[in-house]
Amino acid sequence: MRVIDRIPEVGDVPAGIVMECQTQDDLWHLYNIIRLGDLIQAFTDRKVHDVGDQITKFRRKLVYRVTLEMQVAVTSVHFDPLYDGLHVSGLLLQEFHPLVAIDRHHTMDIRVNTVFLLSKACWDSIDLERIEKAVAMRTENVMAAVVLHEGVAQICVITENMTVVKAKIEMQVARKRAGFVKNHEKSVKRFLETVAKAFMRHIVVDDMKAVIVAGRGFLHTQFLSTLYRVAEQSNVPFKVRQKSKFFCVNVSSGYKHSVKEILSDPATAALLADTAAHEEMKAINEFMDLFNNDPARAFYGYKHVTMANAACAIDTLMVSDALFRSNDVEKRKQYIKLVEAVQDKNGKVLIFSSLHVSGEQLNQITGVAAILRFPMPELEDEEMDEDEVEEDNNLTVKVDEYVVREFPGDVDATVQCV
Repeated sequence: MRVIDRIPEVGDVPAGIVMECQTQDDLWHLYNIIRLGDLIQAFTDRKVHDVGDQITKFRRKLVYRVTLEMQVAVTSVHFDPLYDGLHVSGLLLQEFHPLVAIDRHHTMDIRVNTVFLLSKACWDSIDLERIEKAVAMRTENVMAAVVLHEGVAQICVITENMTVVKAKIEMQVARKRAGFVKNHEKSVKRFLETVAKAFMRHIVVDDMKAVIVAGRGFLHTQFLSTLYRVAEQSNVPFKVRQKSKFFCVNVSSGYKHSVKEILSDPATAALLADTAAHEEMKAINEFMDLFNNDPARAFYGYKHVTMANAACAIDTLMVSDALFRSNDVEKRKQYIKLVEAVQDKNGKVLIFSSLHVSGEQLNQITGVAAILRFPMPELEDEEMDEDEVEEDNNLTVKVDEYVVREFPGDVDATVQCV
């Protein structure tokens, strides 16, 4: 993320920041920052109508596309990891072109290297912290992963804030039966060649910090040999420097949830030591281990975590970023206060991305959890609030679909300050 300028609040004009997203992770940060009623101004394409020559009575209106600067009050945001951009929908507030009327709906695309102005009635601490984090992280630690099972493969890209499935391959593989071993070997070979071709289409090895090939048994080593052979047959062989980026890891299956095993594997720990993904995975694993073996030091749910914080007992607080995207201003406000309170008491705060497998796991337990400095068995007798139980099923975000956040109500409604 690059901050170009900061515009202070002047009268009725809200404070704004002129920014430019430089990576896909920056777009994810922006998606989490945008709220109902925020103003976004940028150059965008729009169709406009012109009446044309009035001499010809039945002449139709001319329709053409122009590029102009426009400002919208946000009503919804669409994020697609595969598209590498945001679709921001809203109402036009200023007339920048004589043929474009205000109070019309418009959707603008915010992509990498698009300069835009984001204005808010009030900037909260979580949003500002996100921007600072994105600015400090000017380069991505991007890693590719190929997760294999006989007949099933996932080709993923793992960044600081998301795990994106670039391709999913499913093929029928003949069973290994007595007297029909050759059929099994042929179908496995055909499957691995298909995965190798898909890998070369979607992954640029030079852009990756590492490439993890994960599978059961010897399937990952077979794939690596097949990939090198297919590359040579395509006259684009891998160089020695590129081959050094490949690492093999054993996993239980070829589905996306096995990425969790990759992030936890000691063989990849050194590669991911300085990334948020590894830190999040390490924390959630520690929490689950304590929850099973020492439950008095591991609690989840807003009520239990808040009670632990009141006793200055929280060592590590884990919060899903989905909670800060809530349309309920009061709910978002209470989680911001919780984060600030834990930080004031020297507790460690980790904000999990809901597009990572670790974030998906945290969302299944209300989206907020804490590892305590000391046991608090008295909290085990406290029951969770009913609304927290309902939230368990409402925080899951799917990567392979549009991530859509619709804002209820009229955009002209008063925007509450957090």
